[in-house]
Amino acid sequence: MSYLLNNRNRDTTGNNWRAYQASMQQPLKRRQRARTTLRLLLVIAAVSLGACGLFFSVNGFALYRSAPPHAASETDRQLEAEIPDPLQDKERARSLLLPEMLVNLREESFSMEIDGRNLKVDTSLDPDLQRYMLKKMDRVNSRFIGIVAAEPSTGRIILLSGFNKQDPDLDPCLDSNYPAASIFKIVTAAAAVEQCGLTSASKLRFNGSAHTLYKRQLKDTDNKYTNHITFRDSFARSVNPVFGKLGMLYLNKTQLEKYAENFGFNQKINFEIDVPPSHLSIQDAPYNWAEIACGFNNSTTLSPLHGVLLAGAVVNQGELVEPTVVDRILDESGGTVYSSGPRSVNKAISPATSLVLYDMMKATVRSGTARKTFKGYKKDRVLSRLSIGGKTGSIFNRKHDLRFDWFVGFAEEIEGGKKLAISVVVAHEEYIGIRAGQYARMAIRKHFHDYFSENDEQVRSHQAG
Repeated sequence: MSYLLNNRNRDTTGNNWRAYQASMQQPLKRRQRARTTLRLLLVIAAVSLGACGLFFSVNGFALYRSAPPHAASETDRQLEAEIPDPLQDKERARSLLLPEMLVNLREESFSMEIDGRNLKVDTSLDPDLQRYMLKKMDRVNSRFIGIVAAEPSTGRIILLSGFNKQDPDLDPCLDSNYPAASIFKIVTAAAAVEQCGLTSASKLRFNGSAHTLYKRQLKDTDNKYTNHITFRDSFARSVNPVFGKLGMLYLNKTQLEKYAENFGFNQKINFEIDVPPSHLSIQDAPYNWAEIACGFNNSTTLSPLHGVLLAGAVVNQGELVEPTVVDRILDESGGTVYSSGPRSVNKAISPATSLVLYDMMKATVRSGTARKTFKGYKKDRVLSRLSIGGKTGSIFNRKHDLRFDWFVGFAEEIEGGKKLAISVVVAHEEYIGIRAGQYARMAIRKHFHDYFSENDEQVRSHQAG
């Protein structure tokens, strides 16, 4: 696929190209000067020590006439580690790429021309999975569809498929204006585990309906009408009063803000193209804390790209990994202009907390709000080989003409190390079409079907050989 930029974009991007070429030389020159200075100092030190014929100790460590043979090279390696690799600077990738270039790619690579230069962009996308999901999209009953899947440990995006009925050039996968709904319960649950000491088996209680949030339901009462439930089932069934009480009575504004920040809300996602931050705003009113904690509001927003990071943290022992969709950008001569690599954003939660969330997300698929979507998965020849978990969410927009439908989850090979994080949002119009969880199931099954088929073929070839 080839993109030819118009004159205006050519001029702008061409300037970025020239700036890039010039800026690339600066860190290299600094590195060379640093190495030269370091080696000169080492030579001077060695000569001085040799002339004196002395040795002395500093803080209990002896310095002898000559340093060990590996000392200089070890220092060089430390120096290189401290200086960021300019080729992995995503700001450079953003200066070259336009958002529409990555919308619904059907091939793994594409070419573009910038200021008379031809560049090749190699992505991390799985083209077979991309084409498969694009064919499955319900374009009649949906206004927006965003589907993102990634390798949790590396952050490599393998699926970035979307549908925007209003503007086909805008990618719903990168839009952060969708209400997060009950997906925020992942954040609240993590905070409750670490701040309140809850486990999956902790006993909680609520009065009234599971999916409403009246102020009277936020009183910590226990009477004959009270429902008793485990924390696992509260999460799996998405019980609003339980999470509302956790937010209002036990966590409060400070802890909700802290854990939302840990999970990347109100922070820019470092990606190869610009992605607006997911939004969280908490008022001083305690009832608002309850609304935020259970996702019963339209003000907390989330992008599908960010959603896949939340799921990835659960299977990454709490580590939030930076997403990337471009493996490399090459120039006409095959030289590397940009290359990506795995980068950790931060430790959102502890490994122990991630295990609790993992258990509760599995319960959502097994017996909670996603059980109908994944019905029969244990008998499926592909899905039965996987450990699958997730969180669902749904809410109407303020105009009440769209119903947002979420699934954020993971699939992990039971006997092996293959993992997938997935995030799907669908904005249904008058009628409910294909739900978010159904898209997630399709994508998971397709991805692992291809993976298992390839692996099984390799095993057969090895046995035959």
